[in-house]
Amino acid sequence: MNSFDNLLARAAAGRGALRPEELAVLVAARDPAERKALREAAYAVKLRATGPRAFLRGLVEIGNACAKNCLYCGLRRDNAATHRYMIPEADVVRMARSAFEMGYGSAVLQSGEIESEENTARIERIVRAIRAATAPDFAIVLSLGEQTREVYARWRDAGADRYLLRIETSNPELYASIHPADHSWKRRRGCLSDLASLGYQVGTGVMFGIPGQTALDIARDIDFFREVDADMIGMGPFVPNPETPMAGAPFDKTEALELALDVIAATRLHLHDCNIAAATALQVLAPDGRERALLAGANVMMPNATDRQYRADYQLYKGKPCLDETSGQCRGCLSARIARIGETVAWNDPGTPPHYAAKHGGGRAEP
Repeated sequence: MNSFDNLLARAAAGRGALRPEELAVLVAARDPAERKALREAAYAVKLRATGPRAFLRGLVEIGNACAKNCLYCGLRRDNAATHRYMIPEADVVRMARSAFEMGYGSAVLQSGEIESEENTARIERIVRAIRAATAPDFAIVLSLGEQTREVYARWRDAGADRYLLRIETSNPELYASIHPADHSWKRRRGCLSDLASLGYQVGTGVMFGIPGQTALDIARDIDFFREVDADMIGMGPFVPNPETPMAGAPFDKTEALELALDVIAATRLHLHDCNIAAATALQVLAPDGRERALLAGANVMMPNATDRQYRADYQLYKGKPCLDETSGQCRGCLSARIARIGETVAWNDPGTPPHYAAKHGGGRAEP
């Protein structure tokens, strides 16, 4: 057994078995045979942890106003080219209810980052209404950025189960290179601790392919997920947006996809029993990018459940797929894609991460 195969065997045998320097060897692999072995080893671990199933989360992009000014994001505050919108509360509830009726086990409410009492109370009302309009085991997932612990607690008490907050990079210096000076890595990291202490199923993630990022940076990102005891991971490639200060950054679609699959695989091998999303951005890199991610260790997809009239205005990057499809068409398309690779959809299943269930003795922890 060569050294690369030895790393794969050790990683597959136990959670968190590799040091960052060893994970970096997996992430930096460029030999086609090594990449194939990496992804196959990760898929085998996924089969043990969650089976050949994909869990679907209905994504509702409830608004695109954002107080943040991240240098890479199309929703950044200073992007005057973006038409801003906020979906009325009753319509958000209807869309989430529709996701429930379509057999998705959860709905993800996503927006730009806003901190205000008005926004806090709005989300509180929406979450309570969705909880009343669906089933007790239907998971309500929020992805609404940095907030105070008090705000997170209010939303948890209203009935939210999960929270997604990407750290973007575990390297504070690299974080500073893609954010304005008033954006704090330390605060973002603190938010993850607040969420965990409140009993949320906590999701985080990073971008890979950031200018200046190394294989060791990405390896440390993967170990960061273990360190913060994350339950869900949502990662995606850096895709330059022409309406941002990072528009001219170097970018190669083919290598971005290959790196994405390697990072997903290395993450599965290191974490074993977490949920890992096949990001929609992977379909920008290749038509079958999301399916290939499932075969590399991902087990979650997020079909868009937002009404079509809003979708074109929620573009973190250009080329976002499925802008013209109805929610029903997205459902049918994804389920067919999943079937073609020999997997099944876990209909009406919230897909509680095994890692979270092990910590809490079952599924949903009470607020």
